[in-house]
Amino acid sequence: MASYTTTKLSSRGQVVIPEEVRNDLGLKAGDQFIVIGQGDAVILKAITPPKLQEFEQLLALARSTARKAGIKKSDVRAAIAKVRRRAK
Repeated sequence: MASYTTTKLSSRGQVVIPEEVRNDLGLKAGDQFIVIGQGDAVILKAITPPKLQEFEQLLALARSTARKAGIKKSDVRAAIAKVRRRAK
């Protein structure tokens, strides 16, 4: 069940997430968020890294898709080098 409470914006642009909400969502100091502002709404979405198994599945899918597209490791290295040259 969602927790509802109020909070204020500080003069430094900081917002305190109330303790009850932090506890309900398992948030800790140092957690990162995506901030979305639309109309009169501000949405904070916690960034949670995938679990190792989920990451391995994503990696396997990316490799399989690259193989089917005919992309080789050398193609990836060349693309990275090209972008790095532009960034200088």
